Amino acid sequence: MQRSIIIGFVIVIAFVTIAATVMKGNVQAPASTSNTPTPLATGTPVVTASPAATSSVTISNFTFSPAAITVKVGTSVTWTNQDSAGHTVVGDSEGGPSSSLLNQGQSYSFTFNTVGTFPYHCGVHPSMVGSVTVTE
Repeated sequence: MQRSIIIGFVIVIAFVTIAATVMKGNVQAPASTSNTPTPLATGTPVVTASPAATSSVTISNFTFSPAAITVKVGTSVTWTNQDSAGHTVVGDSEGGPSSSLLNQGQSYSFTFNTVGTFPYHCGVHPSMVGSVTVTE
């Protein structure tokens, strides 16, 4: 009889512990290696939105660093000027990036929505060049 009470007590403690963990939100779903949405218990697929991608280029020592980057379509590239001199980001073709003068600490962002390679330069210092390659 005492053994039945102990077993029952252990089961109750286990249940309470699991319930408390679930109520706190500490239960994590197992990692999935599939990109397929996981269905809920009701059969409704889970759809998650991917955040917009971003990439950074630093302007320092009169160079763009990195000078060449590759990003996916829809990525915003942000250039930040760390030089004491002012710089611009000017696309070599129409429809590319085109910033105003960026003073030290200022940034400029441009979203690339077309596949291709987009060379650019500093309008103040034309020897400063870089490129963004955009893939699908």
